[in-house]
Amino acid sequence: MSGATPGAGDVTKGLPPEQLPPSTGLADEVPPAPRGNVVLKEILRGSAVTTILAIVLALIVGGILIAFTNEDVQKASGYFFAKPSDTFVAAWNAVYNGYEALFRGAIFNARGADFAAQIRPLTNTLGFAAPLIAAGLGVALAFRVGLFNIGARGQMLVGVAVAALLTFNLDLPIWFHLPVTLLAGIAGGALWGGIAGLIKARTGAHEVILTIMLNYIAYYLLLWMIRTPGLLQKPGTNQALGSATPESAQFPTLLGPQFPLLDLGFVIVVIATVFVWWLIERSSLGMRMRAVGENPHAARAAGISVTRVYVYAMLFAGALAGLAGMNQLQGAVTTGVTETIDAGIGFDAITVALLGRSRAWGTFAAGILFGALKAGSFSMQAQDIPVDIVLVVQSLVVLFIAAPPLLRTVFFLPKSDAEKAAKARAKAAKKAVTA
Repeated sequence: MSGATPGAGDVTKGLPPEQLPPSTGLADEVPPAPRGNVVLKEILRGSAVTTILAIVLALIVGGILIAFTNEDVQKASGYFFAKPSDTFVAAWNAVYNGYEALFRGAIFNARGADFAAQIRPLTNTLGFAAPLIAAGLGVALAFRVGLFNIGARGQMLVGVAVAALLTFNLDLPIWFHLPVTLLAGIAGGALWGGIAGLIKARTGAHEVILTIMLNYIAYYLLLWMIRTPGLLQKPGTNQALGSATPESAQFPTLLGPQFPLLDLGFVIVVIATVFVWWLIERSSLGMRMRAVGENPHAARAAGISVTRVYVYAMLFAGALAGLAGMNQLQGAVTTGVTETIDAGIGFDAITVALLGRSRAWGTFAAGILFGALKAGSFSMQAQDIPVDIVLVVQSLVVLFIAAPPLLRTVFFLPKSDAEKAAKARAKAAKKAVTA
């Protein structure tokens, strides 16, 4: 029709790009997700198969290291070309004995004198896993929001300092002293995590730098308290010795004194796992957290307060790290307040969260695995196997989890959809340049 009003496409048809009006579509207005969010999202979206293969490959490499460090293998390799079977037999025996000792020290000791002695390794595994799971949940929760929380160590230490400073001198019955100390430690960790979240939200400072620096501040703050009379220094000494945990603030054991490492702290960690699962997967706040983790720009365009979510996420992450600190401080077997009370758990938590794909129950399972590795490492050490082998296995698990293309290359797995799309885009770009 000659009198029809021309459409928008007819009006702009033929105009040069610089004269085209700006688009009002939401997809054009929202910037893509930050690179850090994209990388983290790709790492955490791996399948259960790749996770299992990462563990298997790490154990294979660990077995090779066990064989190379074994004295019998080294002796047999001296005449390898004369009798190669001796080297292979010695390597097999070294690897088998090493991993058998790992199983015996972590799961079930068939050599135990009674049933209690046989299952004690499993209870030790659960005891070692409890703080790892708690701290790992804190790191995993932050990961789901797109935040790299490297500050679990500092949050643990501050939680320990706050709990000891406020509650150790209280003369209370166990039914009141124990929860008060627990809540104080959780609050201290939440405070330290919240500081990082608030600075990130208000200034845009990178959370990795913030949390690493806060780790140092927390460590030296706790060390100063331990060295200062009237604060956390053990009464009657002028050395850097911290106060012992009062008996009324210690977690009771679950199965009696025969199993000292399995205490009430593990039950509390299970409850924390259920809470984190509900928070992230079922609550409205969790929905906002996941949206921010996917793309903070799109979440902001949808009306979500990204800054508030950052603060909430770090408060929860710090609280969970504080719970890990309380498992160390209030455990049935505790050395009291020391500057090394975190025992490297704050950094191991990053490994646990990555292995668990930042899912609550995945992190729980990863914590159990790492607790088993720690419990079994003592039996491996008794076999003259360097305990550092276990640390190497843990590090390799993280390496393979964080590098899915490497894992797929080793096991000849098909490429992921993301890799195929990236390859297709690269080919298209190359054609456009050469055309």
